[in-house]
Parts: sequence; structure tokens; C-alpha cells
Amino acid sequence: MESDDEDDTSVPLSEREEWKDVQPLPQDDGPNPVVPIAYTKEFRETMDYFRAVFHADERSPRALYLTAEVIKLNAANYTVWHFRRLILESLQSDLQEELNSIDVLSQGNHKNYQIWHHRRWVAERLGTVVTTRELKFTEKVLDNDAKNYHAWSHRQWALQALGGWEDELEYCRQLLEDDIFNNSAWNQRYFVITKSPFLGGLQNMRDSEVGFCTEAILKNPYNESPWRYLRGLYKGDNEAFVKNPAVSDVCIHVLQGNRKCVFALSLLLDLLCHGFQPAPNLIEILSIESTNSDLKLTNLVCLMLEKVDPMRARYWIWRRDNLPSHVC
Repeated sequence: MESDDEDDTSVPLSEREEWKDVQPLPQDDGPNPVVPIAYTKEFRETMDYFRAVFHADERSPRALYLTAEVIKLNAANYTVWHFRRLILESLQSDLQEELNSIDVLSQGNHKNYQIWHHRRWVAERLGTVVTTRELKFTEKVLDNDAKNYHAWSHRQWALQALGGWEDELEYCRQLLEDDIFNNSAWNQRYFVITKSPFLGGLQNMRDSEVGFCTEAILKNPYNESPWRYLRGLYKGDNEAFVKNPAVSDVCIHVLQGNRKCVFALSLLLDLLCHGFQPAPNLIEILSIESTNSDLKLTNLVCLMLEKVDPMRARYWIWRRDNLPSHVC
């Protein structure tokens, strides 16, 4: 953001020659404000001058400078950001320089909605020349905060608007190698396999992705993300979900080691509800005990889930009460 040298910025706007022709416009809080805000003298004066140039719709270099001063005092003022964009367009300003300014301002403000929105506006106008820059910027933010929603949202927008898909799956792999519990990286991986114009879509990637997430499940069955990812690979295709032995195999393998694994039981319930025909001895394999020999495996799995997942017991009771007729 533009600013004069240090000596000049310490001088009040009212004492600067270049602002002598501007009549400040004070904030109108009415005759009897209930809870007046104790603004600093600097903030009050800067906003009074901003209101004056905004009211006059002055799109000049000094007005652009003034928006930068206001943003330094309150980076969440969306009216100022909007006016700044109007000025940038009117002056045909160097948007690469604007992006440089945003880089500086972003430090310590990585969760500010207005800054991210402005960055997208600038990048959109610069186009593909900033593809690598935008992806690198989000990587830097995510290095410090792996679940920063704004960074992920901006990265997904950049991929779709500017490109750069070629290395994104590898980037997700690296993130998950560093932290297999990074649910944001799992989400990004799913975004890539479903949206990338180079990978052929979900069905084309399904087999390799099943292998990737089942391997992650076997390393740590209590990591919920790969279980959700595995289910998501069959969104809208329950027939393929039931028919792929890799899905039921990993589920049963985990339950053989620990029949109280909620995620494995939940997946098994989904399989059974969609027509999965288990081996006749699955009840014995899972060591499921029941005083009612007439109960089908689906009901027994629901009963187990009620016990091992008491926080959601009512949900599992609801599932049991609403099982498809062909599995009851």
C-alpha cells in the first residue's frame, strides 16, 4: 500500500498542503449516541477525510493513498476496499504492485475476508501470469496454518480460474505424508480428482484412490478422514461401492482386529444397506454377541454402534428403525 516517507506520515492530514482543499466529513452519530466509540484522533481524522473523498467520488492518486491509510487502521472496512478497487481501475494502476502490497498487508492477517477477496480481484485481472505466484502464496500460508479456510478457498479458485493443476495431486500427497490426519488435505485431494481437467474424473481415478486411502486406513484405522474419503469415492454409485471387494475387505480386516472401530462399523452398515452379501460366518468373525438369534447382521451392527458410539446413540437407533426392508 502506498505511503509517504515516515516524517510525512506523522504529520496530520489537516496540516498537509495537498489536503488543504478538502473539507473533512465527520461521522454522524446523531445528537445523542447511546454508546459512542472512543476513536483515536488519527483514526477519526483519517476517516473524516476518507468520507470526504468518497462522497465526492474522487478517484485520484491521493485518494488511493488515503484508502491505504484507512486500511492500515482497519483492514476489515469493506467500503474502503470497494472504493480502492474503483480507483485502481480508474487510474489503470499497476496491479503487480498492488499484489506486492497485499503480500505485505497479509502478514498477520491471513484470516481477513476483505484482504482475500481483494487478492482474488487483483489476481483475476492479472490472469495466468500469476498462477504460480498465487499457488506459492497459499502454500506459504498453509505451511503455518494447514487448515486456513481462506487459503484453501483461494487455492481452489486459482486452480479453476488460472490453472496449475499438473502438480496438485502430488502436493496433496506431500501434505498427507507430513500429516495423514490433515482433513483439509484429504478434502483438497478429493477436489483435485473430481475437478482436474487432466485426471479423467472420479471413475477414472477410483481404483488408484481406493488403494491410496485403504493403505492410510490400515496404518491408522481411527483416522476418520480416509474412511470418509473412501465413501466419497462412490458418491452416486452404490453398485460399484458394494461390488468392489477392496472396500469390504479393509472394513472386515479392521473389525477383525478391533470390532469397536466406529468408522469400520459405519462403513459396514452402509455396505449392508446397499446389498452387500457378507460371508455366512461374518458374525462369528466379528465376535458379535446377541441374545436374539433372529436379528439380522444389519440390526446387530446398529446395536454395536449404539454401544461403541454413545454420543450418537440416537442417530444409530434412528438408522436401525429406518433400515431398508430388504435388510431387516
